[in-house]
Amino acid sequence: MISGVLGSTILTLCVIGVIAAVVLYFVAQKFKVHEDPRIDAVEGMLPGANCGGCGYPGCRGLADALVGSDDLSSLYCTAGGAETMKRIAEYLGKGAPEKEPAVAVVRCNGNCEKRPRTNIYDGAASCAIEATLYGGETGCSYGCLGGGDCVSVCAFGALSIDPRSGLPVVNEALCTAFARKEGKAAGSTSGA
Repeated sequence: MISGVLGSTILTLCVIGVIAAVVLYFVAQKFKVHEDPRIDAVEGMLPGANCGGCGYPGCRGLADALVGSDDLSSLYCTAGGAETMKRIAEYLGKGAPEKEPAVAVVRCNGNCEKRPRTNIYDGAASCAIEATLYGGETGCSYGCLGGGDCVSVCAFGALSIDPRSGLPVVNEALCTAFARKEGKAAGSTSGA
């Protein structure tokens, strides 16, 4: 039998544990977050790419915005397209936004022959690193660097680098043009 100081210590710890558990239970009940069950249903209707092309951090963020919004005209899933938005709008009893299918656009016309080389970059093949260090190998600080970062982040394989021009090529059949909230396409390269 356990008696004396050891017994009272064990009993005290058991009582403290039970009291803490009861307090935590009531605190959890008091601060419980009730979430609209339609968010899970809408998230299930989205393609699940979690690309952020809609401007929200993943499909769950867009689903939350769709359920909480009275007007869906400013919300659009570029990966799912018009059919997905129609199904979601029908489920929520709201009007679906009508949008034309978008395709990424490469706005740079400066291929390897037209861009004057100002230096030679000998580092990691990454546009992000090359742009951070300096404006690239050419005299154009706005054009495509040709490192292929856009190709590696395209989840649908719609971009490739043309070895002759050094510029990205868009496969329009695969492209969903992940338009960001600012109105730019994530796959596009802005420039001259």
